[in-house]
Amino acid sequence: MHILAAASGAGSEGYSTATLGQYPPGSTFKPVTALALLRAGLRPSSPVPCDKSIIIDGRTFTNYSDYPSSARGSIPLVTAIANSCNTAMISATRSLAADSLAQAAAAVGLTAPPTAGIPAALGTVPTDGGKVDFAAASIGQGKVVATPLAMATVAAAIARGEPGSPVFVTEPATEPAPIGGRPITADEAKALRSMMRAVVTEGSARFLASVPGKPVMAKTGTAEYGSGNPPPTHAWMIAIQGDLAVAVFVEKGESGSRTAGPVLEDFLRRIAR
Repeated sequence: MHILAAASGAGSEGYSTATLGQYPPGSTFKPVTALALLRAGLRPSSPVPCDKSIIIDGRTFTNYSDYPSSARGSIPLVTAIANSCNTAMISATRSLAADSLAQAAAAVGLTAPPTAGIPAALGTVPTDGGKVDFAAASIGQGKVVATPLAMATVAAAIARGEPGSPVFVTEPATEPAPIGGRPITADEAKALRSMMRAVVTEGSARFLASVPGKPVMAKTGTAEYGSGNPPPTHAWMIAIQGDLAVAVFVEKGESGSRTAGPVLEDFLRRIAR
C-alpha cells in the first residue's frame, strides 16, 4: 500500500501525529468489529439489537446523543454500522472469543509491525481485559489505540480485499510485514464495503453522497478520552474512493461527522477537480 501523503496540522507542534500519534479510534474501528461478526456467521442483513443503553458488568454504554430513534430496535447489521449504533455492536459481540477483535484487526493489517520507511506506528488491540474492556474495544474505545496511518491502512485493506504494509512511494520497496492470523478475504471486504457505503447513503456520512467521482464509502468515529462530564472527544473519519483510502483525525473535536467530516469532504472534492 503506497502512502501518497501524510500531513499533521499546526496543533501537532512539529510532531507527526499522522504516523506516530496513537489514540482510541472510536467508531472507525467498527468495520473491524463487523469483520469479527462476519467471521462468527453474521451477514450485513443479520438483525442486531440497537437499544438506548446496555449494561456490561455494571458499566452502562449508550449511543451518541443525537442517535436517530428510527434506527433503534432490531436492525440489520448494515444499519447498525451506517448509523453507528454502539449498543448493537456491544450486544452482538458478547459471545465472541476474547481474541476475536484482535484477530480481525490483524486481518486488515492494523496491528502489523510498520514498514513505512519512516518512523511510524500502527495500532494495538489487547486481548487480556475483562468483559467491560472487550465491550469498549468493540466500539474502538478502552485500550484499543491506532494512528491515523493505521486506520488508513484498515480502509485500504477493505478497499482492495487484502491487507498490506503501508510504505511511502518515495522509499525503496521493502518486505511486507507479516500480517498474522487469517487475512481478510475478498468476500469479507466486499461485505464491509457495502456497510461502509451505507454510512454514506443512509447513515452518518450522508454529506459525502454528492462528492464527484467514484462512490465514496466511509465510517465516522468519535472517541472519548480523559475526564470531564462529558469527557472531551477525538474526531475521526475513514473513507474509500476507488483505490484511495483516507483517514482524518482531529485530536479535540465535537464528533467525527461534524469535525473530521468537513475536512474529509474538502479533501475529496479538491482531488476530484
